Amino acid sequence: MRYGLFDMAELDVSVRELLEGKNFAFVSTVNADGSPHVAPTWVDTDGAHVFINTSIGSVKARNVKRDQRVTIAITEQANPYNLAIIRGVVVMQTSGPSATDRIDKLAKRYMGLDEFPDRKLATEQVTWKIKPIRVFTRKM
Repeated sequence: MRYGLFDMAELDVSVRELLEGKNFAFVSTVNADGSPHVAPTWVDTDGAHVFINTSIGSVKARNVKRDQRVTIAITEQANPYNLAIIRGVVVMQTSGPSATDRIDKLAKRYMGLDEFPDRKLATEQVTWKIKPIRVFTRKM
C-alpha cells in the first residue's frame, strides 16, 4: 500500500482544539477479516499529525501492523455535537522512552497524574504518528 501518495489534510483550529483537549476519541482499525475494530483512546497532536498510544500487543497494534489505515472520531466532552472525523494512515510508530513519555503526558491531561498509573503498561506502549488524509468537522 502506498499511502505516501495521498495529500495531507490540514487540521484546522477547531480540530486541533478537540485533539488538545480532554476529549476522548474512538479509533477504528481494520481487522484481518476486513471488519472494523473500534476502541476508545486518548489523543494528542503536534498541529499537523495525530498521535495515539496503544499497548504493543493490542488488537489495534496488530491491525495497524498489517494495514496502516485508521479513522478517528472525536467529540468535545462539553458539547458532543462539536466533532471531527479524521481518516488517515499511520506513518510512523515509536516505542521505548518516547512512547512512555507520551503516555505520561496524556495521563497528565486526562487523569491529572504526573505518570501513567500502570508503569508496566506504560513501558509496553507504542505511539502512532498519523497523517490525516481527510477531515470532516461539525460545530454546533
